[in-house]
Amino acid sequence: MAGSGRSSARSRIRSSSDSNEDDSLRRTKANLRLRKFRTGDRSSIRMFKVDFRVILGASLLVFFIVFFLIRHRVNTVEKSEILRVVRPFPAPKVMDLHQFQGDHKESLYWGTYRPHVYLGIRARTPQSLIAGLMWIGVKEDRYHMRHVCQNDDELSTFGWARHNGRDFGHQVLVDHEMTLATSFLKSKDDGSGYGGDWAVRIDVQNEKSKGNKEFGSIAHLFFYMADEGRSTLSVGRDSLDIREDSFLTSGSRKDIGSWQLHLKSMDDLEVHYSGFKSPNFHNLSDLVQENLRAQVRKFGRFQLPDSSDDSPNILVFQISGRVPFKTDFVLISGTDLENSRIEERVSSLTGTSLTSRLKDKEQEFDDKFERTFNLADKLDSESIIVGKAAIGNLLGGIGYFYGQSKIALPRNFNLKSHDNYVSYWPAELYTAVPSRSFFPRGFLWDEGFHQLLIWRWDIHICLDIIGHWLDLMNVDGWIPREQILGAEALRVPEEFVPQHSTNGNPPTLFLVLRDIVHGIKKTKFTATESNEISLFLERAFIRLEAWFQWFNRSQSGNQMSSYYWHGRDNTTTRELNPKTLSSGFDDYPRASHPSGDERHLDLRCWIFLAADCMHSISELHVKATSSAMNYGATAKLLSNFEILNQMHFDYAYGAYFDFGNHTEKVRLSWKEKVENNYAASELLRDVLERPELRLVPHIGYVSLFPFMTRIIHPGSWILEKQLDIISNRSILWTDYGLRSLAKTSSLYMKRNTEHDPPYWRGPIWININYMFLSALHHYSKVDGPYKDRAKAIYDDLRGNLVRNLVDNYYQTGFLWEQYDQKKGKGKGARLFTGWTSLLVLIMAEAYGES
Repeated sequence: MAGSGRSSARSRIRSSSDSNEDDSLRRTKANLRLRKFRTGDRSSIRMFKVDFRVILGASLLVFFIVFFLIRHRVNTVEKSEILRVVRPFPAPKVMDLHQFQGDHKESLYWGTYRPHVYLGIRARTPQSLIAGLMWIGVKEDRYHMRHVCQNDDELSTFGWARHNGRDFGHQVLVDHEMTLATSFLKSKDDGSGYGGDWAVRIDVQNEKSKGNKEFGSIAHLFFYMADEGRSTLSVGRDSLDIREDSFLTSGSRKDIGSWQLHLKSMDDLEVHYSGFKSPNFHNLSDLVQENLRAQVRKFGRFQLPDSSDDSPNILVFQISGRVPFKTDFVLISGTDLENSRIEERVSSLTGTSLTSRLKDKEQEFDDKFERTFNLADKLDSESIIVGKAAIGNLLGGIGYFYGQSKIALPRNFNLKSHDNYVSYWPAELYTAVPSRSFFPRGFLWDEGFHQLLIWRWDIHICLDIIGHWLDLMNVDGWIPREQILGAEALRVPEEFVPQHSTNGNPPTLFLVLRDIVHGIKKTKFTATESNEISLFLERAFIRLEAWFQWFNRSQSGNQMSSYYWHGRDNTTTRELNPKTLSSGFDDYPRASHPSGDERHLDLRCWIFLAADCMHSISELHVKATSSAMNYGATAKLLSNFEILNQMHFDYAYGAYFDFGNHTEKVRLSWKEKVENNYAASELLRDVLERPELRLVPHIGYVSLFPFMTRIIHPGSWILEKQLDIISNRSILWTDYGLRSLAKTSSLYMKRNTEHDPPYWRGPIWININYMFLSALHHYSKVDGPYKDRAKAIYDDLRGNLVRNLVDNYYQTGFLWEQYDQKKGKGKGARLFTGWTSLLVLIMAEAYGES
């Protein structure tokens, strides 16, 4: 219709004959103008269509180019950040100081630096010559190879009764019916190579046989030498007979020159050997067992075959004999040197000569222990024996590790290799370990507690260990909190191996440095020691500053002077309370819903302690610089009582708390699910109430950090409230030490997941109890209305701790990771002679600044 109408109109105009010429002309001109306009309009539309396609194509091209550039830029930035994480801190290494070279370095070259095995010797060098002991034990009438420290070996006891950290140690291992006593001695004599010589004595005794009488009469030891650098080891002779010749094996290395291993014994022993060529040492016991099984299958003999792979870098010697027997192994270095006096040196480190030298070293240890800790007038002889075992195991547990840490990548970042980590640079670490059987590797926050004891015993070993840790710092000032270096250290669940560069760990090394600085001011060190400490602090200061600034920057909260531990999982559906692994307190209750609004009380106090320590070091070495004043101002701000109380104190409870997005209405409930047509159930988290920003009402170790770090004024009524909490049996007090979480807490002794029993939710931990005692001792010495009460609580707590740990040691043969709050029984990892060794300082009443 519309189309036909327009046609009619146009026809009428064009066909009219009654119009005059002018009108006709005007209409014609008008029509011409209209046609020109329409023609031009049609042409314009066609051009616009062509341009639009071009523009659209060009726009898409530009878009993809920009997108590619942005993506490339983002990837470049991400890769740059990843590369930055594994870049070393750009400053001279602490361990390059002159004091750690020369005689000091050589004196610590050899040691029992393989804490994960029952007896292991190596040098402090990446590709070391290593030695170790295996033996055949029996359990339920079955033979078992003993080598790596394992809880399920069920040894009645094992550990160093004495060890001086340098050149002597004596260890006792009780494996059911058999007792092995191992002694280690180092010697630097004329003619020896770098690092000197060393000897190991193994004394095998047998308890009354409870089972296999045949086994009770014969014992089988396996002593091995291996070269991590894969240098070839040579057997002394094809058929070994120690009655004719003590020479077992030899080799050569650049560091120590040529060397020989000898065996001496007055007993009738049979010796066999086997040689292996392998780059791996972490599975050495498996190689030996396979070799023995093959011999039993072929010949019915339980002995090594006296044969070897070509060019072996591992030699294992089987020593079999009727119990009791004694055997000495001695490594002689520098045998290619003139005047090496091999026979003379072997004789001086075996037999009666070795017996005499071991007795002298034992007496030296006992004398130094008494000079250092002065326990003779404070404790009975049985308690002192436990104290010696505590520090002996801590020093004997010092290890040397070399390798590369794995650093976790962000979840959305993928390398072409599909790995979820990137490797740190190759690095070495000389460190004490928490537990030889369960945690035989370096842990950052544990190490600060270890060094509180070690610096009093040997300041040079202490500085050496701290220097190694500081040299692990990356360009941002971050130090990986758990060190898993080398194949032998990889006894860790896979998910815990990669370290997260966003997460910290309590900077407990500042506890030690604060003590050492105070010791310098009080002239507790010799002039030489004070000078070396000063040089150490000057070199380490830039790294300590970077470490402090990393914490201050990366762990800061939304409110000024607030901090929170990064790394909590805010998406978990399985944890009752999301863990805070980076704090060291793992499952200790925090805000139920992790967020950036959290304020963690313990971290604030750790930062205060670090700032205060940095201020002291600055005053000692930097003298009135702006840096010194800044650290002093930071410490003053973080110890400001009014601000602290505004942020963390609950006047109704009379206690300090964390702050965060929290509800108490959280529980674990069994939920049904269907997988692969099978019904199953799992324990999942139920949130029954909307969380809100508030103080987190759980009294425990974290609540008392202002007390432990001595921020509370001795005249404040809040100090009285803290003493009330500590001494209340319904809250923290037990007859065995202070429990980690109050009985009144809703999460007291609650499991955190289906498979995670309570860890920091009630049991007693010795490192924090030491900090409690240190604070109580402090408040008992300064003027204030609560001085006498602090002294009474201190005496009771110290007595409870010493008595319970000593009793447990004699009942179980071990010091433990934690202690049960109900009966005081040792729990967790046994032979936990890391921070539990602080028992010695508790016995000695040694608390740093006091």
